[in-house]
Amino acid sequence: MASISAEATPRLKRGRLNGPIEAPRLDLATLLGVLGAFAVIGLAMVMGGSPRSFIDIPALLIVGGGTFLVTTISFTLKEVMHAQRVMLRAIIYHVETPEDAARRVLQLASLSREKGPLEMERSVKGSHQSRFLGQAAALVADGLSAEDIENILTREKIATRERHVRSAGVLRRAGEVAPAMGLIGTLVGLIQMLGNLDDPGTIGPSMSVALLTTFYGAVLANMVFHPLANKLERNSDNELMVNRIYTIGATSISRQENPRRLEIIINSILSPAQRVKYFD
Repeated sequence: MASISAEATPRLKRGRLNGPIEAPRLDLATLLGVLGAFAVIGLAMVMGGSPRSFIDIPALLIVGGGTFLVTTISFTLKEVMHAQRVMLRAIIYHVETPEDAARRVLQLASLSREKGPLEMERSVKGSHQSRFLGQAAALVADGLSAEDIENILTREKIATRERHVRSAGVLRRAGEVAPAMGLIGTLVGLIQMLGNLDDPGTIGPSMSVALLTTFYGAVLANMVFHPLANKLERNSDNELMVNRIYTIGATSISRQENPRRLEIIINSILSPAQRVKYFD
């Protein structure tokens, strides 16, 4: 790789910086899965009778409120609230693929080689860029050494990963608590029913609480918390790879290496299906 001639500098491709990074948008796979699953259950309720029979306020309080409160025992309130925002983010998260990140970095390297790091930083700021990419470009433009840039960005990657792991842990814990709260609600309903057998009018509502709490707990755990935790972990793995590519690109640009060499390095960490061919 070191034998690549400095004279082999590629010409900057025309056009803007590989298109702006898109703003967060709806993740259709997550949206389709969540809404579709609830729609199927709702359809079964309608076809089987009145869907109003599946609505019970005491059961919702036991499962919904209980899951939230019990989960806060294992974490801080701030972490639980952040995890709720992460649930929404998992639905609207725009996944930037490693291939797109690789092309973006190679174009930035070409721009920096032809017009300098400051022009590269301005180009990044002029697009809807990720915070990590903006930070990497700013470090290069500030003239930091490649070692310092790598250390700073590596610490940022680790911190981001830890935040994602904590949020996924909150969702998984909630997925464990929800069925347990459903079981507790079932016991509450059975106790109420057995304690009032002499009053037939209380048997129906008590049995409703007993059954619906189990239903609510299973739905929340298996249709909301666990799937979203898995999605967050997948997105975190993808973001980690994207940020790794940005780190490699920033250190390479800081060393003023040939972009063709950078392409070889990036492709070495990508799977064969993800590898890019930016230069002819």
